[in-house]
Amino acid sequence: MTNRVVITGYGITSPIGNTPEEFWKNLEAGNSGIDTIKKFDATATGISVAGEVKDFPFDKYFVHKDKKRMDTFSLYAVYTALEALNMAGINPEDTELNHDRFGAIIGSGIGGLPVIQEQGERLATRGPKRVAPLFVPLSIANMATGNVALRVKANGVSRAEVTACAAGTNAIGSAFREIKHGYADVMLAGGTEAAICEFGVAGFANLTALTTETDPKRASIPFDKDRSGFVLGEGSGILVLESLEHAQARGANILAEIVGYGSTNDAHHMTTPLPDGYGAAKAMQLALEEAGIQPSDVGYINAHGTSTQANEKGEALAIHTVFGDDENVLVSSTKALTGHALGGAGGIEAVATLQAILNQYAPVNAGTTELDDNTSVINVVLGQGKQHDIKYAISNSLGFGGHNAVIALKKWEGE
Repeated sequence: MTNRVVITGYGITSPIGNTPEEFWKNLEAGNSGIDTIKKFDATATGISVAGEVKDFPFDKYFVHKDKKRMDTFSLYAVYTALEALNMAGINPEDTELNHDRFGAIIGSGIGGLPVIQEQGERLATRGPKRVAPLFVPLSIANMATGNVALRVKANGVSRAEVTACAAGTNAIGSAFREIKHGYADVMLAGGTEAAICEFGVAGFANLTALTTETDPKRASIPFDKDRSGFVLGEGSGILVLESLEHAQARGANILAEIVGYGSTNDAHHMTTPLPDGYGAAKAMQLALEEAGIQPSDVGYINAHGTSTQANEKGEALAIHTVFGDDENVLVSSTKALTGHALGGAGGIEAVATLQAILNQYAPVNAGTTELDDNTSVINVVLGQGKQHDIKYAISNSLGFGGHNAVIALKKWEGE
């Protein structure tokens, strides 16, 4: 016997909003959060724009010393986890909550990159004795999960997914399976990243992965014929997942159901996906098979869509392989609005996919004006978002190392 798994809450911090209301308002309107880099002088990197979190509400849950005990990627994760629990109506202090069956799986592609840069500079200029004692626990990628678990007393299943840009979606899929197969009642799951620093931007720029476009409105244009590289983003999205039985027993407000998960590897190249999209297509097929649905049942796909040539050629072919020419399947990449938050992307985009279902609305693929021959095989939402019948939706995440992860969500209809 397996459990059905439902979503009862979520938290978000992103370039287009730090609350569900603000995030949805900008998602619906197609308002981009990409702008000139403010965190540091990026002139020497040759890159000028990024999707930075703005006005992060630090004071809501933190005190000053928390900045010294957690890197930003952990702060983002703790914030979104607490927001998600508040929405779900779960109080970590509740004695009726079985903490041994309450867990967290949170993905991050890199972890504390800014503190790695800072302490590397300190090592080079001041010597090994001046490296901060907390350098390691500040920087290692599992500490988003660790800090969340510590804050909310999540004693159950606990680990980090570190699968580059697929990490957030892998985390949600893994948490889904933990509940489905009876190892947990409640899970916090998603992704977080805060890699916009000189080290991070320089690394991706020298890999020629980032766009050098200076116009924020034309920088991240997924599937457009003129796309030229991705825009680095940051933020976190975390869901509260529960078994249906657990959620109903406490009278929770159920938002949607997770019904499928697919995970594969291209085993092809360190950074470039398979040209024919086979690995991504297989991950989508696996998610649909677990959900017990046909491709024609899906109304919306939140694509990985990074605004890079190789990635989008492969993903578009993968989508077409699975869904064919079905015009009912609308596709958009919300990275046009947020940039690419690496390991945090899957969490942020799970929230976007959930909101698409809740509002029966397919967000626009903002900024894109003309598809090329490689991407015109799919039904990209251009111009403005569309009201649309969305009973099922999927969210794709494809990462360096060949990692592919897909989750399938279903509209909650009270059954």
